[in-house]
Amino acid sequence: MQPELSIVMPCLNESRTLAACIKKALVFLKDYDVAGEIIVADNGSTDSSVEIARSMNATVVKVEQRGYGEALAAGIEAAKGRYVIMGDSDNSYDFSALSPFLEKLRQGYDLVMGNRFRGGIVPGAMPRLHRYFGNPFLTAIGRLFFSCKECGDFYCGLRGFRREAVRALDLQSTGMEFALEMVVKAQMHSLRITEVPITLYPDGRDRASHLRRYRDGWRSLRFYLLMSPRWFFGIPGLTLLVGGVVVSSILLAGPISVMSITFDYHTLMYSTSAIVLGYQSILLFIFAELMAVETGLHPPNTRFRLLRERRTLEHCVLIGLALILVGVVLGISAARQWSLVGFGTLRPALTIRFVTCSVLFLLLGGQTLLGGFYFGLLNLIGERKTQQRTLRRVQVEVRGDS
Repeated sequence: MQPELSIVMPCLNESRTLAACIKKALVFLKDYDVAGEIIVADNGSTDSSVEIARSMNATVVKVEQRGYGEALAAGIEAAKGRYVIMGDSDNSYDFSALSPFLEKLRQGYDLVMGNRFRGGIVPGAMPRLHRYFGNPFLTAIGRLFFSCKECGDFYCGLRGFRREAVRALDLQSTGMEFALEMVVKAQMHSLRITEVPITLYPDGRDRASHLRRYRDGWRSLRFYLLMSPRWFFGIPGLTLLVGGVVVSSILLAGPISVMSITFDYHTLMYSTSAIVLGYQSILLFIFAELMAVETGLHPPNTRFRLLRERRTLEHCVLIGLALILVGVVLGISAARQWSLVGFGTLRPALTIRFVTCSVLFLLLGGQTLLGGFYFGLLNLIGERKTQQRTLRRVQVEVRGDS
């Protein structure tokens, strides 16, 4: 009979605590009459962890490739249950208290997160820096970047999910980011997410945790930024672009004074530089979004449908040439101003405005041209992938008919 629930425990030298975790999981399955299995995803243990797991009739999955994500991915792949509950095997989670997770999964939720802050953190179970700053801060960033209001503890290692729903997310992280990618992608794919309160206990290890405070904190922040081009490229770029346009528009008419401070063409050069940098950042935002879709990091969306069409390259070329033409005209105007004084001394306050605007439009036009060819490359990659999927589908249909 196919089990309803698979309990997956990643393991790396957890001989001191693994037996207690498996025993609690067995108690839960028996007390609640759940058809289930226990899978220990061993990531290269050199102690007696594997022997302990096998002696307690747990299924052991040997994972050669090192990494927390690798271990979990292998354990999930080996799971036969409709639902999976994963949790660390260091005895910091109570595997006999899994009924809230299973109840939510049976109600139709795709991902059920544990929340240690709502359930309780036993003294000594979590460092103060993690409890009062690191975890709440990074969770708040995740909630903001990905609009995941249902999850208040992104880093809880005890969570349950519908196996097929998570497998469809195509999780790719091999390290500790695996757990974050699960939450982020679940939100992006509009899966049903909820959370239940749990209690965190001090782990039973006789060694230091595998986690590294500052390194893993930076890895989390880096993952958030790379998974959210909108916040990394889009919003900063739009801020620079709008701010630069506003300041440049004001200064084009001439210098302005605020109290005793005068802003002139020197400030104009900085504001136009902000326009260039903001425009470049917005292009990178669009590139990153399209690339994330093509590589499976983000689900397909329709926001940039026009940019994924073949004629996008031609549109960008036309826009780029038009911007370059404006830059050339402004450059000619500046040269004409110079010719009017016999190519002698110019009024810098006026001429520098023509030159600055000319350079601005030339740069924007050049960026648009280059961006257009990059869009063309991404579109070509997308077309090739579509052709390959179509070919595979036809081959499967042919084999089915034969």
